[in-house]
Amino acid sequence: MSAALLSLFLFSLSFFSLFVVAAALHTGDQSKPAAPPTAEPRPVVDIFHGTKVVDNYRWLEDAASPATQKWVEEEMSYTRALLDPLPEREQLRKRLTELLAIGSVTTPQIAGRYYFYTRREGMQNQPVLYVREGVNSSDRVLVDVNQLAADGTVALDWFEPSENGKYVAYGTSPSGSEMSTLHIIETKTGTVLPDTIDRTRACSIAWLHDNSGFYYTRYPKKGDVPEGQERYNRHVFYHELGDDVEHDDAIFGEGRDPEDWPDIHLSNDGQWLLINVEEGWAKSELFLMDLKKNTPPTRVTTGKNFLYSGEVYEGKLYITTNEDAPRYRVFVTGAGDYEREHWKEIIPQTAGKTDAVLESTAIYGGQIFAQYQQNASSQLKLFDLEGKKIADIGLPALGTVTGSGGRWNRDEIFYGFESFTFPPGVYRVDLKSVTTTSEPQGLKPSSLADSGDAAASRALPPSIELWTKVAAPSIDPSAYEVKQEWFKSKDGTRVPMFVVHKKGLQKDSHTPTLLTGYGGFNVSQLPEFDADTFVWLEHGGIYAVANLRGGAEFGEDWHRAGMLDKKQNVFDDMIAAAEHLIAEKYTDSRHLAIHGGSNGGLLMGAMITERPDLFRAVVCQVPLLDMLHYQEFQIARLWIPEYGNAENPEQFKWLYAYSPYHHVKAGVEYPAILFMTADTDTRVDPMHAKKMTALMQAEAKNGQSKTRPILLRIESKAGHGAGKPVTKLIEEATDLYAFLFWQLGVKE
Repeated sequence: MSAALLSLFLFSLSFFSLFVVAAALHTGDQSKPAAPPTAEPRPVVDIFHGTKVVDNYRWLEDAASPATQKWVEEEMSYTRALLDPLPEREQLRKRLTELLAIGSVTTPQIAGRYYFYTRREGMQNQPVLYVREGVNSSDRVLVDVNQLAADGTVALDWFEPSENGKYVAYGTSPSGSEMSTLHIIETKTGTVLPDTIDRTRACSIAWLHDNSGFYYTRYPKKGDVPEGQERYNRHVFYHELGDDVEHDDAIFGEGRDPEDWPDIHLSNDGQWLLINVEEGWAKSELFLMDLKKNTPPTRVTTGKNFLYSGEVYEGKLYITTNEDAPRYRVFVTGAGDYEREHWKEIIPQTAGKTDAVLESTAIYGGQIFAQYQQNASSQLKLFDLEGKKIADIGLPALGTVTGSGGRWNRDEIFYGFESFTFPPGVYRVDLKSVTTTSEPQGLKPSSLADSGDAAASRALPPSIELWTKVAAPSIDPSAYEVKQEWFKSKDGTRVPMFVVHKKGLQKDSHTPTLLTGYGGFNVSQLPEFDADTFVWLEHGGIYAVANLRGGAEFGEDWHRAGMLDKKQNVFDDMIAAAEHLIAEKYTDSRHLAIHGGSNGGLLMGAMITERPDLFRAVVCQVPLLDMLHYQEFQIARLWIPEYGNAENPEQFKWLYAYSPYHHVKAGVEYPAILFMTADTDTRVDPMHAKKMTALMQAEAKNGQSKTRPILLRIESKAGHGAGKPVTKLIEEATDLYAFLFWQLGVKE
């Protein structure tokens, strides 16, 4: 079919879809609502530094009130009335079930003779923790949380084996809450010990080498701190196996800011406990405790506004930092030597502003394993302890290293790898076989097109082998093309973007295109394997990922150019990405949709209010939208260093200048919008999506439209996204793509 005929067919189909929906609404079940519910305006006036701000829907912030619950129930009925009859829906669900049955695998963690990793297969709702005794032995199930809830809503949040692997501490949480309960299992027998510790969200653990106990992080009980602060005040404790947890000693955290986030690491000889305290996403501090001398935590860093991480090995502290080096560098100093002038730089930052950024380091096999990224793709390098480069570690294609595993005294390293069309796999590096080289080992593709799995694996050197992979028999990676394109933002900054589509695409300005971005918190948008996106690609759609400022793609300068008073740069970058796709004749505004979640949901809100003319449809997921009150809910005070706080007069100005909830204009026609959130989200409160939906349905020109609707979807027994069972992911993705297919006229 020619491009012109295809475009005409898709355009006709959009009218056919609307006709089917309209018919279903008018001739079907008469109990289905014909319009969204009315949310009564109940004005609340705030005065911010002399500025009057009216909020008509503050009452929707109270999730427990009968009025809110009634409104939510009616909104859900309205959303289902529009989405359920869509003709594409059942075929999409069938294909998405196949795609999301493609599993997942994580990089193994080594402890003693054991290898621990998680894998999810088929229709398992949650990953299973496996153990191998020996690198090539058979797997054994150690923890299967699928047995804990019939609906799959209990998640395995994290795990940490002891030094020799005798025990594994792991955390579970219900309904996406992420507020873990710590358990301990004996690896050999599978016996679960009686020790349990609750309030261990994202727990950091450092086991003593004799398995007698561990240092760990936990949160306070409600009532032990002022109301609301139980979500913060993460402190470090010590637990002796078998002891009453109520008697655990507090090690670190008292007297510090409640929003501080400590993580802990134990040295290879067991003498030094390193405490890394994050103070937002642009500053951290390091403290050391000498456990043999029982010294209190002593600050290593100088209190500057930089990021630091470290590891103690053989009595020396190796520090990775962006101190006066936005692309990061590595220092070494003696453990217990707290003088800054004694630090010695061993790995300098790369030379140019667009050169590779050092993401992380670890000491494996007595060598420094360094992960870099350049132009939003991963690189791996190996250095000796003096900073001399030993080798580049081969990767199977251009893509993303998703994690690594190793030990200071082992001659093997594992890394996870994936890309847009490259399913997740785990690779083992034999350090004894790595040869010194100044050139990358492994595949050297001439373009950003991903290679098939078999061809890529054959290109790796003998020192690297595929350890395990995820099977994806229903996907043909060779059918797709991945390109990286650059565009200029409003202020002239060059920004990259990945564009994925079927090979042989002919640009005709009418191709349905889905653009996504994030732009914040020092998080890079690297090539990732998202199985559900293939339902879009298979139907001729274009998938684009913009590497906006606020991320880490080009170091800390890139991050800081998209935070606090410079947040508008992120929005300008996203607008420029959309305009680039249109200018390059990939699509037009009638066939362009955008999707983002969390901080990316804030990005979607800004796109809705700043450029409603640029997009046909928006999926805005678990979003921040009321930026004048966001810090009052859930764990959002942790994000003040990234966004600012309206209680501060200067910060109020820039927050109020873009806060999406405060920029909805009456009578404006906005894109079709699907707001998606979850009722037990403990990160971003669902009040954002509720209030924005009510406001837009009342004020927007298309607020009552059933053809260009504004919809709200709230998932029950689910959180921000982590730990969501596959059954819920399928239903969520079915709604998302059915909505997009409908609005952009994509044929199933």
